[in-house]
Amino acid sequence: MLRGVKRSTYFATCAPGVEPLLHAEVKERGLARHERQVGGVRFEGGAEAMWTANLWLRTAVRVLRREARFEAASEGALDRGVGGVDWSRFLRPDGVLWVDAQSRESALDHTRFLAQRVKDVIVDQLRTDDGVRPSVDRETADLRVHLHVFRDRATLSVDTSGASLHRRGWRTTQGRAPLAETLAAAVVLASGWDRRSPLVDPFCGTGTLLVEGAMIAGGVAPGLTRSRFGFETWAEHDAAGWERARAAAVSAIRLPRKLRLVGHDQEAARVEETRVHLAGHPHLAPLAETALVERARAEDFAPRPGWNAMVVSNLPYGERVGDDVERLHDVFGSRLRELGGYRIALLTGSSRLAGLLRLSRAERHRILNGGIECQLVTASIEG
Repeated sequence: MLRGVKRSTYFATCAPGVEPLLHAEVKERGLARHERQVGGVRFEGGAEAMWTANLWLRTAVRVLRREARFEAASEGALDRGVGGVDWSRFLRPDGVLWVDAQSRESALDHTRFLAQRVKDVIVDQLRTDDGVRPSVDRETADLRVHLHVFRDRATLSVDTSGASLHRRGWRTTQGRAPLAETLAAAVVLASGWDRRSPLVDPFCGTGTLLVEGAMIAGGVAPGLTRSRFGFETWAEHDAAGWERARAAAVSAIRLPRKLRLVGHDQEAARVEETRVHLAGHPHLAPLAETALVERARAEDFAPRPGWNAMVVSNLPYGERVGDDVERLHDVFGSRLRELGGYRIALLTGSSRLAGLLRLSRAERHRILNGGIECQLVTASIEG
């Protein structure tokens, strides 16, 4: 446990629409006093809960730890609330700081001013007699602080994750408009996949869905491939305890022996990127050796009869196919209806595009993907 830290309140954030999936993950991991809220899931615990959340939550974007709550109807009240936290527990005087702020229905409503004010209070508290003080930089911050003010009530949190949790560390190339790893995990988890039947992606791109699906099937913690979490730079960090948590996660890996991963893309470069990501992942090598990743058009999609496969995909709805988006949805939907004998979970760019698939008895779930209101379409296609 972190020295001096007992039980804390955490909030794991996620993309809008993903809250039910994240809540299920939090419950599965045994995190205490959990509650689903708008934009994420609240839970409680000590350092072990923080480590677990960052290592294992596949759909979480960040894990925030609450440090203070106070009335902040004035600048003075804000200063006192921020100054009441001992920031030396997190940051050295020569460290790097970043603050972001949100405000709604409050007297202090200028978010840039709020972030600056919080930064100034923290810097002044940590400044040494000889003038050494924290610097400020978003990309290299040792400590990220988040202020949320609603109706003059402030919640001050530290970001335990650091960089967004979608940055798993396994990706070597971005491709064009890749699906965030956290959303790819959400698609696979929402599909109801049994983690044994073949996992097929007809628009595999850089392989994000296949990699995330393989990690889910093999019990590979998504945080194992990250180089650093935010809490690792804190002054109070328990490095030995954290290494034990990581070692336990490695020991929990159980790759399925016969899982088949299948990926198709019409662009040769994307096919190669998918192969590289599967083969280069430090924990998925056995699955990469048996994966079938080929160049093929989605219009020619034909999964092997009797496979009972799970078809997951992020359908193109942008630059990859330009004006052909609607035609592609229409043709691919027709292909799906002709074949049958599998389940699907398809993410597409709008309700209108989802309708062009013309899949009967399909369920739709709203998910916000980088500001685009998408539809996740799930269905069982009878053979």
